[in-house]
Amino acid sequence: MRDIVTRKPSGRRTTATPRSRAHFPSEATTAEKRENELIALAVDLAEEQLRAGTASSQVITHFLKLATEKEKLEREKLEAEIEITRTKKKSIEASDRMEELLANAINVFTSKYEWQGDDTGSEG
Repeated sequence: MRDIVTRKPSGRRTTATPRSRAHFPSEATTAEKRENELIALAVDLAEEQLRAGTASSQVITHFLKLATEKEKLEREKLEAEIEITRTKKKSIEASDRMEELLANAINVFTSKYEWQGDDTGSEG
């Protein structure tokens, strides 16, 4: 594993070996699990470098891009949730309106039937 070079407040350079996992055998049973282990190791190393202030510009840029992409996805998710809420609201309003129209139609038919029924009944 690579050594990490850091600077002490006095300006002197010191070398520190990162937490070594290389001595432990891989527990991965599939290629996908092994890949995930390697990714985790790379992220751990990048974290150590970022904390020590020794991360390369590529490492810093990588994580800045991830943060930007994550923010974008979260914003899109929020916008989608807002749109779903608006659609549900419109659906409820339409349902309420339909219920009102049906009630009015029933009242019209009922009153018309009663009127015709009274007219027919008085002639007999």
